[in-house]
Amino acid sequence: MEATAKAHTNIALIKYWGKRNEELFLPMNSNLSITLDQFYTITSVQFCECLTADKFYLNDTLATEDETKKISEFLDLIRNLSGVKKYAVVDSTNKVPTAAGFASSASGFAALAAAATKALGMDIDEPTLSTIARRGSGSACRSIYGGYVEWKKGQLPDGTDSHAEQILPEEKWDLSILSVLLEPKQKKILSREGMKRSVETSPFYQGWLDTVDEDLEVAKQAINQRNFEMLGDVLERNAMKMHATTLGANPPFMYWQSATFDVMEKVQELRESGIHAYFTIDAGPNVKVLCQPKDEEYVREALMSVTSVQDVFTCHPGPGISYLPQTKRKTCC
Repeated sequence: MEATAKAHTNIALIKYWGKRNEELFLPMNSNLSITLDQFYTITSVQFCECLTADKFYLNDTLATEDETKKISEFLDLIRNLSGVKKYAVVDSTNKVPTAAGFASSASGFAALAAAATKALGMDIDEPTLSTIARRGSGSACRSIYGGYVEWKKGQLPDGTDSHAEQILPEEKWDLSILSVLLEPKQKKILSREGMKRSVETSPFYQGWLDTVDEDLEVAKQAINQRNFEMLGDVLERNAMKMHATTLGANPPFMYWQSATFDVMEKVQELRESGIHAYFTIDAGPNVKVLCQPKDEEYVREALMSVTSVQDVFTCHPGPGISYLPQTKRKTCC
């Protein structure tokens, strides 16, 4: 009873910001992302009669008790759905540069959900797999699919209609996504806490909710029309509005650093010079810059010229879940 799955990370163009249910990871708003080709997680799951508890290896190192507990709680969801009560060895390798602001939880839980359900022989479709992945990390539901992906917020209290779906395959529209690595610093407010504080205390949060659906529709129209300028305008505007909610929270907080502003200004200078480039920023200081492939090298060199920039990682739209041959990387007994 074993399987290996590979899932890629993603970045949100229309942000997921705020939960309507903390336990089920149900979002306040529908959102949209691009799955990336360069960064991924490979996870093998083997269920075994001889185990008395789950074992979790991350990058060839036995995980801590707290890390394993989170994995076990997620596997419990799958065990309950399948009716199989066996424990498992989970062997996961991350190829995600978390210092550059890419969340490995999205690819991590997507790969774990895919490998565990496959190992147990569960016959489920991709929307159902997406709802399962969501329970580990909200954005993981989007990494089930490649290319351009919408996570529908859903309406049902149990969250069964809150899942992702692909709106355009990765091969249908190539864009360049440049992730700008600034000086790594530990952020003081984690995403989960930042969402909760913004929802509960920011007077600007209702403005976010009032406009995010329109942003989503504009972004989907831009993707369907392959209109890069339309997409760039709305993704940049959407990111700025999300971060505005943090400034109105009580107490207020900010994810940006001075270096974040340096990169934002450089992107604006590029546009003023006739190069179409747009930025988006998640719950952290690092900036992702989108441009067209023909401008990729020029934009990368411009970003590297900023004193506070340490490195720039280049990605393109990538694939969804795939299943790999067994490698017997870790044995259960």
